[in-house]
Amino acid sequence: MPAPLLERAATSLRLRALDLRDRVAGRGDPLVPPRRLHFVGHADSDFAGTGDEFLGHFITLGGLSPRDRVLDIGCGIGRMARPLAGFLDAAGGGAYDGFDINADGIAWCRAHYETAGHPEFAFVVADIFNTRYNPAGTQAAAEFTFPYDDGTFGFALATSVFTHLVADAAERYVSEAARVLREGGTLFATWLLLDDNSRDAVRAGRAALPFRINSDNNETSAVIDPAVPEDAIAFDRAWLQGLYGRHGLTITAIHDGTWRGGAGPTYQDVVIATKGTPTP
Repeated sequence: MPAPLLERAATSLRLRALDLRDRVAGRGDPLVPPRRLHFVGHADSDFAGTGDEFLGHFITLGGLSPRDRVLDIGCGIGRMARPLAGFLDAAGGGAYDGFDINADGIAWCRAHYETAGHPEFAFVVADIFNTRYNPAGTQAAAEFTFPYDDGTFGFALATSVFTHLVADAAERYVSEAARVLREGGTLFATWLLLDDNSRDAVRAGRAALPFRINSDNNETSAVIDPAVPEDAIAFDRAWLQGLYGRHGLTITAIHDGTWRGGAGPTYQDVVIATKGTPTP
């Protein structure tokens, strides 16, 4: 058996053993998928811990309310949905919609959230082409229309989404997020932003990601591997500000991420924006 196949087989056996250990120890959570299905992030990462961490950021940084209707852009297999299931107040109008390009992840979420008694949670497959994550996709991300009406949501989140989209696709997603947000709604998104601080960190080797950047600091975006640009993409901060402005989003805060080599609330940069002009 070739070495890559042996490695994958060994990893699968190890993750299955860990899942079995959790079940025997009574640590099973019906909304936490088996480790072998963790296609977002590393298989050994803390699925529940990461979701719980971000719920805290949604509340403290983004102002999320239990009565918000939430859109999870690129929801994966429910990493952010799980903590939201215990936070959103269905009786008060709180609800959740998520979409993702991974059909297996969406199928798992549909089955398990229905069984767990969360009819206010809905999941949709988006068959979008992505070199890294869905090479057989039939729709272009730059032309994709979110399957929701205008002004539907009070809070939209996109974690580790814009870090895997090229510029025209990123613009489309920002435009669509703005369209489906109600006036005054919030977009909470993580990015990898290029500015003086992060460019210096990349050049000095302090940054966690070795982006290819120009000496004159004039790039709109930078990648690690030109052959697979969606693997990780960073965008210029000024370009991002112009992008949000073109689509009626006012940036209220940017929190630098620890990927730069310094302190921050989380690994990627966090951008908080409001549709329209926020009330003083």
